[in-house]
Amino acid sequence: MTELNAEHARRAIVEHTRQLAESAAAAGPDAAVPTAPKWTVADLVEHVGQTHHWVAEIIERRITDPTQLPTEMAVLPADPGEWETWLSEAAQRVADAFSDDAFDAPVFNAAGDERSGAQFWMTSSLNESVVHGVDAANAANRPAEIEADVAAALISNHLKMLTSPTWEMQRAESAQAIRGTGQTLQWLATDTGAWFIERRPEGATWRPETQQADVTVSGPAQSLLLTLTRRRSLADREATGITVTGDIDLAKHWLDNTGHDAG
Repeated sequence: MTELNAEHARRAIVEHTRQLAESAAAAGPDAAVPTAPKWTVADLVEHVGQTHHWVAEIIERRITDPTQLPTEMAVLPADPGEWETWLSEAAQRVADAFSDDAFDAPVFNAAGDERSGAQFWMTSSLNESVVHGVDAANAANRPAEIEADVAAALISNHLKMLTSPTWEMQRAESAQAIRGTGQTLQWLATDTGAWFIERRPEGATWRPETQQADVTVSGPAQSLLLTLTRRRSLADREATGITVTGDIDLAKHWLDNTGHDAG
């Protein structure tokens, strides 16, 4: 099971944003974010709050035309004491936007894949809260916990993005690098889910299944997610509980060529 139902995703967006806010308060606005080196905690808070409000507007207005996407961003309060409330309101607004009606309505999907617009944006919002929640926890030197099913859903989302038409258009160098001649990678969660990747000449593909592969990376879903999103090192086996069997250079090549921007 690597997909979340809407109610679970809505709750997770709110909860992980709450945890992010607590970590941000503990770290302080000027603290560096080790896993997003160009950012301070203030930058992180601003990004997540603005993104949640921006996505909420897309869903609320049922925007289908990308030329009509919102151009104004929510303003981060000057007083860090107000950030927790501001983030909470942003998270609740975007969670509420993903109503049953929203999933039935046409909405622009920025990935250009088979998902509905609401499905795409809901998982993207969850990713913002969870992965950047880990960033904030790292800045505050606090532990971060991600539920296995949430982590699994975000691994699937990560792979959907890497193999989407939009990635091919906007990140052509990455898309080219992960093409291949049949090399295979297996990401296997010891608590839930499996993802089999094949590097083909026409592009990388993936399926939620287990097969024999050139390299198998296994461990808890949280560790796999944080490794795939480059928040944890593949070499940090003691901290992540990850094991690698087979061609480790193949796994390293995948990770080296599939990084998103820090934000």
